[in-house]
Amino acid sequence: MAEKKGKNENKLDSKRLASKDKERQELKKEPLSKEALELVAARFRALGEASRLELLQHLMQGEKSVQELCQLTGSSQANISKHLSLLADQGILARRKQGLFVFYSIADQSIYTLCDTVCGALENRFAIVQKHFSHSPSER
Repeated sequence: MAEKKGKNENKLDSKRLASKDKERQELKKEPLSKEALELVAARFRALGEASRLELLQHLMQGEKSVQELCQLTGSSQANISKHLSLLADQGILARRKQGLFVFYSIADQSIYTLCDTVCGALENRFAIVQKHFSHSPSER
């Protein structure tokens, strides 16, 4: 019975993959130019640092000052300011000055979707890996 269930699950997984492949084909765009690819790579580099992702996570809860972010992360003002500046230069964050204080907020709303997509994909991937480790060999 477990073997039949496994085969049915494999058929469902194959159908899901085929459906996703079809969706990807329909969404395919023309290849990007080298210049456009460099811009995309710069955006991913900006997001490729755990400290910056931590800052984004805090800013997803609302606008924060540099001082607030220093307290939340335990990092120095110089370090936080460097990361925030890079994210702002990429158009990911907005910067607002009020007197002596600088406040940051999320400017590019697509960051929410991107983070949800990446985190969801990792959650699915690790759930599948975990499934392989949580069953006895006879159940696989």
